[in-house]
Amino acid sequence: MKEPEEFQNCAERLKAVADPERLRILQVLFRGPCTVGQIAEQLSEDIVKVSHHLSILRRSKIVLPTRQGRFIQYSIHPEVQAATSAEGEAQINFGCCHLDLKLESKGA
Repeated sequence: MKEPEEFQNCAERLKAVADPERLRILQVLFRGPCTVGQIAEQLSEDIVKVSHHLSILRRSKIVLPTRQGRFIQYSIHPEVQAATSAEGEAQINFGCCHLDLKLESKGA
């Protein structure tokens, strides 16, 4: 049986992804690392709004920020064991449960 702390961590991650905009951001990041500006452009959203959602995902260790010169690129955190399938589905494993996402093509 898992420890209470593991369930707490899982619950925090589930809260972080319980927002449609954050799920859209994760769909973008499954295609590869992106900066805030790139994500905002792909989603046709304001940079400030995307940055806010990324900070929540970062605190929950769902995304990983990496400095690239003066920019920060975000990617799916390796701790959540992200995987994609040939059928266009993505899975994030939180340990106690997993989240399945249907990936859209880049032009969609």
